[in-house]
Parts: sequence; C-alpha cells; structure tokens
Amino acid sequence: MSKRGYAASKKLLTGLIGAPIAHSASPAMHERAAEALGLRGHYQLIEVAGADAAGLAMMLEGVRRLGFAGVNVTFPYKEAVVPLLDELAPTAATMAAVNTVVVRDGRLIGHNTDTTGFGRAVAPLLASSGNAVAVIGTGGVGKAIAFALASLKVTDLRIFDSEPARAEKLAALLARHGGARVATSVEDALAGATGLVNGTPVGMLPNRDTPVPASLLRENLWVADAVYSPLITPLLAAARAKGARIMTGRELAIYQAADAFELFTGLAPSTEVMGEAFDEVMAARSSAYHAA
Repeated sequence: MSKRGYAASKKLLTGLIGAPIAHSASPAMHERAAEALGLRGHYQLIEVAGADAAGLAMMLEGVRRLGFAGVNVTFPYKEAVVPLLDELAPTAATMAAVNTVVVRDGRLIGHNTDTTGFGRAVAPLLASSGNAVAVIGTGGVGKAIAFALASLKVTDLRIFDSEPARAEKLAALLARHGGARVATSVEDALAGATGLVNGTPVGMLPNRDTPVPASLLRENLWVADAVYSPLITPLLAAARAKGARIMTGRELAIYQAADAFELFTGLAPSTEVMGEAFDEVMAARSSAYHAA
C-alpha cells in the first residue's frame, strides 16, 4: 500500500508469527510508532507452536487475505517460511532467512531486517575494537548477525553451532561476502576474539542457561546478545562481571522493528518513540517479575 493510502485510511494491521512470543515488545513498538505518524495501528501476535509447512502456509494465506500490510517472523520459523513466499529480497534470498514479510499487491515478499538492525546496533562497538568476532548459533538470527558483520567488513569472523552442518552451510553462504571460519567449539571460536555475539535463544526466559561458559569471558572482549527477555541475560551478567563491554538485545529489537515498519508502510518511524515503548514494556515486566 502506498504512503498516501495509509494516510487516507489511518489503519495499519501488522503482526508477528512465532512461538513463544507472549513476551514480545513488538506490539508496543509498532503501535506507538504508528500512533506518532497519525495511523491507527494494530499489531497481532500469532503464536502457534510446532507448525509444519502446511500450517505456516495457512497462516501466511491469512496474512495475504485479511488486510495485513505484513508480518514479522521469529523463532522458530525464520527459515521455514522462505519456500512459502512469492518473492525474496536479495539479502533474504542469499541468507535463506526471513524476519519480515511484506504484502504488496497480493504477493508475499520476504526481507531480513535483523541484518540491517544488527548492523546499525553493533557498528559503534566494531569501530572501537579489533576485527575478530565470534558468533554462537547459526539459525535465523545467527545468520542475520553473521551477514551484518560481514557487511561491516569483519574479516576474522568465527561461527559456531552445536550442529556443525548448520555452521558449514552458513560458511558456504558467506563465501562471497568476506567469508567465515567454522569453529570446532565455543573455545575455538573465542580464541583471540575481540567480540562475541549470542545468536541463539539460550538465555531467553524462562531459560536461564548461557551459551558460553563464564570462564571463557574476559575484560578485553565486547559481548552482545540478541535475546532481550531478560534484558540482562545470564551471558551478559557474567560478561559484565568480568569487566567486558556489553550490548543488550535492546538496540537490535528497536532497529529491526523500525526497518520492518518502514517496509510495511513506506514511512520512517521514530526510533526514539519505539525505544520509549520498548523501555516501558521492559520496565513493566521487571516490576511484575520482582513482585511475583
């Protein structure tokens, strides 16, 4: 739909497909951004666990037919939706991972704003550190993180996954984009690294595990986590205790949402407004947690 169409209708229907997603701050961010632009936005959580290809196809057909401008896609469906779409943006096609589906003229078009969002978030850390970065996890968000780092000219990129075949597959995709080395273990990935990114869901509530033993963390390392529920994951808490610089999942959450909103509407949202909405959600969640 055109910018003029949204201005005339004042209505915007978007949403999120994934599981579990009850914790998501996306509804608040998208609806507040829409309100600031004079739109009446509704962001629908579509939580279906264990959907197969047929189930996903049914959900996407509903998105196509029910007036959605588009939907975001999160764990565990970022890769599973790829063959079900009508078209892929170049980066999403190369990665074979999608987190944003835009409905345009009845067609479903896949994009990946995790890549652009993480690139915007991590750039300041890279500017003040070395060029050796370890990425743990090579699923949907791990892929996006690795491609973002490659686009920022990280020349010593190490990737590790508990399923080596997944890491090998990602390394092959990155071959034309600066390349990456497949690490044999977390220890191998972190040897001599100046940065570390968790691209797995490990540490997302209610999980309280960490993908990296605290013994491997050190002061001269920056550590970022894609998880934002909780904001300070067990990994980030351990890294901070070692004196390492940390980056929570806040910036990635905000920037990927802003880029998706612009794809849905053609309108650039305020990242400040989205950030305020995100912070309010997290503050309320923290209060509820401590009151329990």
